[in-house]
Amino acid sequence: MDMAHLSPGTTPERLHALDGVRAGALLLGVLFHASLSFLPGGQIWVVRDAPSDALGMFSFVAHIFRMAAFFLIAGYFGRMLLARRGPGGFVRNRLVRVALPLLVFWPIVLAGIVATFVWGAATMAGGSLPPGPPPPPPTLATFPLTHLWFLYVLLLFYTAALAIRALASLVDRPGRFRGGIDRGMRALSATPAAPLFLAAPLAAALAVRPDWHAWGGIPTPDTGFLPNMAALAGYGTAFAFGWLLHRQTGLLEQIRRWWAVQLAAAILLSIACWVQLASVPASAPMPAGSTRTLFACLYALAVWTWTLGLTGAALRFLTRERPGVRYLADASYWIYLMHLPVVMALQVAIYPVAAPGLAKWALVCLGAFLILVASYHLLVRHSWLGRWLNGRKLPWRGSAPVLETHKA
Repeated sequence: MDMAHLSPGTTPERLHALDGVRAGALLLGVLFHASLSFLPGGQIWVVRDAPSDALGMFSFVAHIFRMAAFFLIAGYFGRMLLARRGPGGFVRNRLVRVALPLLVFWPIVLAGIVATFVWGAATMAGGSLPPGPPPPPPTLATFPLTHLWFLYVLLLFYTAALAIRALASLVDRPGRFRGGIDRGMRALSATPAAPLFLAAPLAAALAVRPDWHAWGGIPTPDTGFLPNMAALAGYGTAFAFGWLLHRQTGLLEQIRRWWAVQLAAAILLSIACWVQLASVPASAPMPAGSTRTLFACLYALAVWTWTLGLTGAALRFLTRERPGVRYLADASYWIYLMHLPVVMALQVAIYPVAAPGLAKWALVCLGAFLILVASYHLLVRHSWLGRWLNGRKLPWRGSAPVLETHKA
């Protein structure tokens, strides 16, 4: 991250911590997607392998917070970049670092995903591809954004943030409204009750969604160019909170202060959600009425207690520069962009092996990280790809890299 422009309260130590949260959320996505072929229930992935209840619980809990935490940090770093470079520089940077990777890497990963699905179908059918009609052509509503949907949604949030900022500068010249927002943020962060307010939009969106499969949490907006309302409410609130947090970076101290309370609440809420899901089949939508409303509230609260708790814990314990953590943080963007075809190919390759699901999942994760980290080190870190994705090309030997905030 570039330290040339730090707003008051944004110390290098805090930036190390926040970048660790961003990188951790992306790297956790590799472990999450590696677990999907081992979930109990019907086939939802490239192959249906040996089921594992432990991986089912891991997948459920990891999906609660990983992308909400990512979008909170993206909002914070987004406004930091805007403050440093101005609107024009911000737009140019986001086009290069977010829009262009989406356009370039999408066809590459989609080709890999299609190939592994074909391979997986043939493997599960005994070696030959089962007969079936070809998939229908994509439409605006069914376009497969794949796991790169997060880049597309980020672009939508950036556009909305710039538009709201421009409107506010026109209609709120004295700054009274913005001052009220800042006071609200201070009140919100002063107590550990912040999740009660932040969770409300997501809880409402989930409670009114008739086809909500609660086992999947926030419905992933990976299909179509109009994200679903629950994803917009959940991730949009996280992005907005991070954006407004950068207006008063001293509030990071309040998030750090309450980390233990938030994580304790997150664990209890996750247990409550898991217990309530025991009677709901994974393939069935959550029943309407008070059952769905209660679960929506519990789940939304879990999203925010996990997100604030983990962010606060990082601000408490992850403020010191560590070479290994720095390396993985630098690699995380590339790893997440390219991981899905690699993970899926390994899942198909290991499918015929007779072993417990947990052991096979560990092998898939290990193999994926070895391949992805090696490809980062050999192809990206010291090349023009590194300059494009991370803002710098590092020499093969030399001083430690400077922290860079302008990744996705």
